[in-house]
Amino acid sequence: MGVAMPELAPDLRIEGVGLRGLRQPTVALDAANSGTTARLLAGVIAGHPMTATLVGDASLSRRPMRRIAAPLAAMGARVALTEQGTLPMTITGGPLAPVDWTSDTASAQVKSCVLLAGVVAGVPVSVREPARSRDHTERLLRTTAVGAELVQDDTLVRIGRVDHLQPLDVVVPGDPSSAAFFAALAAAVPGSEVVLTNVCLNPTRTGFFNTLQRMGVEVELLDRREVGGEPVGTLRVRPRGLAGRTVAGAMIPTMIDELPLLACLAALADGETTIRDAHELRAKESDRIAAVVANLRALGADAEERPDGLVIRGGRGALHGGAVTTHGDHRLAMAFGVLGAATGLDVRIDDPACVDVSYPGFWRDLAQLTR
Repeated sequence: MGVAMPELAPDLRIEGVGLRGLRQPTVALDAANSGTTARLLAGVIAGHPMTATLVGDASLSRRPMRRIAAPLAAMGARVALTEQGTLPMTITGGPLAPVDWTSDTASAQVKSCVLLAGVVAGVPVSVREPARSRDHTERLLRTTAVGAELVQDDTLVRIGRVDHLQPLDVVVPGDPSSAAFFAALAAAVPGSEVVLTNVCLNPTRTGFFNTLQRMGVEVELLDRREVGGEPVGTLRVRPRGLAGRTVAGAMIPTMIDELPLLACLAALADGETTIRDAHELRAKESDRIAAVVANLRALGADAEERPDGLVIRGGRGALHGGAVTTHGDHRLAMAFGVLGAATGLDVRIDDPACVDVSYPGFWRDLAQLTR
């Protein structure tokens, strides 16, 4: 769309083309496996006088897109999807109208799509959610958006007309969803300790670490500071036993990507762990509720599927090795990889390479911690 992008490297310098300076692409835009790419880019496209088509891999092409098509259409964009409401998605943008949108699901991707559409189109927008979702987009806009006030009030976000975005230097902190796998490993292995440095500690992302503490794990937060508008720090994790707990309600959006990992950890905990209000897990790269339960049962765990979550009755004694079917889902592969590493059982992942979509060095790093 007209932006000169450098080769991927630890340090990137990107020259912008202005808030409304993108040009119409001549090919379909491939989001691969990234729902964030597809949904956020859809909002950016909608604010431009262009037509563009977004496509993805087989997994992304099964994920629901009506949740962003509806608010974009309400603003005046034309959005065409398949009959199933999935990719490919063709968007014709242009002048958009303001919108006050109430989202059915707590989704940072939906919220960010609407916010970015409003920013690019130069119109005020607001989004209300049933629970507070990740707020990385709001934090960046508060730093870069010129000419508009951004208001956050619990589950409501509102931003006025933006004149332009000012450039900024960003230091990207460590991803808490990736850090969670090694925190879980430390929690499950007696006598261990893991120190994770420069981790993003945004309160909309730390639900898993809070839940570890509720389960009895020692989690220390050290060297806390702010980097690029985000709280950052070091986590020191030590095992102190594991007790089953209930995770539900507003806790779910703060650890949605870590719930398969929590389920694997719950299989090692004393007592029962219940995950509720997690319907969104069925709309991820796989149906994570069904897939997690099936794989835990294949390894001997006592797991029960519920419409909006699952129940795991813990205890190491019944677990055994076996094959894990990932459905190409990176979170499942990593979660069960940690379970195998923590127990020493022969847990065989059918598609270990699927983790490359979010953490290409995961298996190497896991091996270094467990050798």
